[in-house]
Amino acid sequence: MTLKTPEAQYRGASLPERAEVVVVGGGIVGASIAYHLTRRGVTDVLLLEQGTLTGGTTWHAAGLVSQLKSSHSLTKLATYSARLFESLEDETGQATGYRTPGSISVASDEERWEEILRGMSMAKTVDVDMEIIPVERAQEFWPHLNIDDLVGAVYIPKDGQTSPVDTTMALAKGARDRGARIVEGVAVERLRVENERIVGVETEQGYVEADAVVLATGMWTRHLAETAGVSIPLQACEHFYLVTEPLDIAPGTPTLRDPTNYTYFKEETGKIMAGFFEPRAKVWKLDGIPRDFTFGTLPEDWDHVGPIFERSIHRVPILGEVGIQLFFNGPEAFTPDGVYYLGEAPEVDRLYVAAGFNSVGIQSAGGAGSAVADWIVDGHSPSDLSAVDIRRTFPFQSERSYLEDRISESLGLLYAMHWPFRQYESARNIRKSVLHDRLDELGAVWGEVAGWERPNWFALDGMEREYEYSYGKQNWYPASAAECKAVREGVGVFDQSSFAKFTLTGPDALAVLNRLGSADVDTAIGRVGYTQWLNDRGGIEADLTVTRVAEDSFLVITGAAVENRDWHTLRRAARGRDCALENITHDLPTIGVMGPDSRSVLSQLTDVALDNEGFPFSTSQEIEVAGIPVRAMRLSYVGELGWELHVARDRAVELFDAVMAAGEAFGIKPAGYHTLNTLRLESGYRHWGHDITDEDTPIEAGLSFTIAWDKEGGFNGRDVLLAQQAEPVRVKRMVQFKLEDPEVIVYHDEPIYRNGELVGRISSGMYGHTVGSCLAMGYLVNDEGVTNDWLESGGYEIEVANVRVQATYSLRSFYDPKNERIRM
Repeated sequence: MTLKTPEAQYRGASLPERAEVVVVGGGIVGASIAYHLTRRGVTDVLLLEQGTLTGGTTWHAAGLVSQLKSSHSLTKLATYSARLFESLEDETGQATGYRTPGSISVASDEERWEEILRGMSMAKTVDVDMEIIPVERAQEFWPHLNIDDLVGAVYIPKDGQTSPVDTTMALAKGARDRGARIVEGVAVERLRVENERIVGVETEQGYVEADAVVLATGMWTRHLAETAGVSIPLQACEHFYLVTEPLDIAPGTPTLRDPTNYTYFKEETGKIMAGFFEPRAKVWKLDGIPRDFTFGTLPEDWDHVGPIFERSIHRVPILGEVGIQLFFNGPEAFTPDGVYYLGEAPEVDRLYVAAGFNSVGIQSAGGAGSAVADWIVDGHSPSDLSAVDIRRTFPFQSERSYLEDRISESLGLLYAMHWPFRQYESARNIRKSVLHDRLDELGAVWGEVAGWERPNWFALDGMEREYEYSYGKQNWYPASAAECKAVREGVGVFDQSSFAKFTLTGPDALAVLNRLGSADVDTAIGRVGYTQWLNDRGGIEADLTVTRVAEDSFLVITGAAVENRDWHTLRRAARGRDCALENITHDLPTIGVMGPDSRSVLSQLTDVALDNEGFPFSTSQEIEVAGIPVRAMRLSYVGELGWELHVARDRAVELFDAVMAAGEAFGIKPAGYHTLNTLRLESGYRHWGHDITDEDTPIEAGLSFTIAWDKEGGFNGRDVLLAQQAEPVRVKRMVQFKLEDPEVIVYHDEPIYRNGELVGRISSGMYGHTVGSCLAMGYLVNDEGVTNDWLESGGYEIEVANVRVQATYSLRSFYDPKNERIRM
């Protein structure tokens, strides 16, 4: 087999002095962005490719166009690609080679089968046609398939295959026909930034001014972005596939996936292509990719890929009998979490990213190109794309040592089991709380978020301090149940040091924060305000607290995972204003003391009155606890009486020891983040990125109580929310659910049915130990209104692994529905 490489068609053209948008990178993603920009009416587009179109990694891609991904939002992007490719050839007159032979996924154990079935349920929320087929029928599609150990198979009839080169050329032609300019053989050497905004690109043939620049530069992206001071954590890895000699296989045979054996199989002109996602990958060229690596390949490595090839022979035995025509090894870009990057770089305005596609660039290119084009034209993402948003990353992830360790694992996880709560094993211990050693002594079992080592649960006596993963009740459930009981009935302690903390100080600080957020933070000094930062469309960009610590000084506290995102949101809002922003996350460890006995414990350690009169809910005071200065906040994300104690790093361990000693008589227990998640769901508290996103409004999410409609100066999205508030009915509404079968657990994206009709999907779920069943949240949608009458007249089911489970709905939390316990 000879891989197809195109002739250069766009060399020799002179560079313009400026372009409205410069797209850097001529692979399928860059071509798709140019194509979609011109479809949106932006025709002054310049696409620059340092070599020849497709010459980076597109040319050697397998060309698979699968629709089903790990989440609702990613599946929507992939299904758009499939629809686009169906019509692209007719539109442009350029052959693409697109066809829809379908795909088959097989499972050889019950755990993998459940994963596939859960994916099948999620597929129904995005109209992906998918069916269970007998394994014998799978063998009819694939006569060379060994079915002896299979427990199940599914078929997606509309999954496709395409020619990566031809499809790229069709996208390029479509863009060019509408006015875009494409220039090959010109490398961009640096990005030029002025006043935190991209202004152009410096090429080997001169400077080109631009209003916006897109980096669709694959494995070259990290190093090019560094020239603008932008962090884009990705790294090239070697990726292997082989192609057999000709054999007896029918044209149009569906793609076959056997994830348990890390292999996909594709019919390729009368041969079999077998591609591998081995558990530990080989990182390539950490220090930079040569610019002249065009249509490049890497040496064979049978020692590395041989064990996976042996497993593929088990599934398709003829591979052990037929000759190998091609052993291919080519690099592709992978990211630390196995999900690609889209969106505006947080550090530089109007610099956009579309890179790190983790071997799914072909199937993602259509949706990604459309999304980025919309982002550029409209100034915001077209839908909730938080899963792929570049703002989810952190600068430390671009460090070479981190990438070398983590990327090797993340590639292998593409075909591994996608267990709930699965923890990365590589690149750990990047950020540690000062309480780490104390918590470790108490039996902490560690998870990682944003580089932070955080205790997810504390092992009981006799328990192994490790996860046993499943889709049901995992081995740590008894430990978490004990932690929940302590917090609900006595007192528990949380290490909340990983929560991000920013200070904004100066004459304009109040105006900046009030413009961003729904709540009015022009309050008494010491008041803690719960607020959502909003966009111009009324969508929720952040969910956090703002404490007024002085007349012109405020403390912002938000989640660890969104530290980078929220930091840059606030930095941009404060730019040019008379105020100073500082990140004090590492300087201010936080100990949460939560539960009905929290007041009794802390009262032993302070002379300050902690009753409702002396220390009301949602207030903050600088006090001494055990003789240690702290900022105490009476808050709760668990639905119980409690305080957060913010303390200097050098006194945190001392404070922790004092709290634990004072709480001993009350049966105090350390509690982990699994317990935190359970308790917040029991109490009906939303979580940003799951239950609330930038396409959900506070009104839809049941958070309109935070909105200060008439505050001075208004706030982002006010007019949109006023119009929504005036509507006679709500067509979209957040609702909570309790599953009637206590053994079934939901996590996210499961379909919700009302009287047999699909009306929504789950945003988050967790077992509620206090109520004895799994609890979940999700939005219901009804064009005629999600009214109380409509809700009450329906019967509800949530589909889990292709089985519908009865559920009870509620507009209030299932635990303490009046939210009284936090004000005890």
